[in-house]
Amino acid sequence: MSLRHGLLGLLNYEPMTGYELNKFFNESLGHFWQAKASQIYRELDAMENNSWLTSERVIQDEKPNKRVYSITEAGKAEFIDWLLTFDPLKPATGKGNAFLMRVFFGGELESESTLELLRITREYSLKHTKQLQEIVDEVNAMVDEDEGCAKNAKYWKLTALYGEMLNKTGIEWTDRAIKILEEEK
Repeated sequence: MSLRHGLLGLLNYEPMTGYELNKFFNESLGHFWQAKASQIYRELDAMENNSWLTSERVIQDEKPNKRVYSITEAGKAEFIDWLLTFDPLKPATGKGNAFLMRVFFGGELESESTLELLRITREYSLKHTKQLQEIVDEVNAMVDEDEGCAKNAKYWKLTALYGEMLNKTGIEWTDRAIKILEEEK
């Protein structure tokens, strides 16, 4: 559940209220992961039950009381473990992109760990591009055998073209990101 890990990552920077977390999440991680305030508060309660964070109620005179959340050592360990565990075969979901969330929090790791994440992603994109070309070759062979499927084959190829272009962009991006991180060393 990357929402939990995104929240842990933000709390790893500093303690915050649920309101502050919601605002910070949407302003930073919201570009690649969508979450509603109700989901964030539900996750905060679950994480507190898992002992990944603690909360302190702050009594205020002029304003409503607030609850400030802080990450625990167990929460930090869970967050770092999540950062180091990556499966390139797990695609982005409708809610968001866990890969980009890991990159966002890459500063919490040694740069070599983030470089490895980028290299794995690049290799996966190259492999996937090759697989897409094999699919296009199979579609072309089907058209040669049965001209009746030529109309549909054009659309099948369009979806493969989308995947090819997406992978090409991903490869270019990882190449640039790797270069940037390697220059820092």
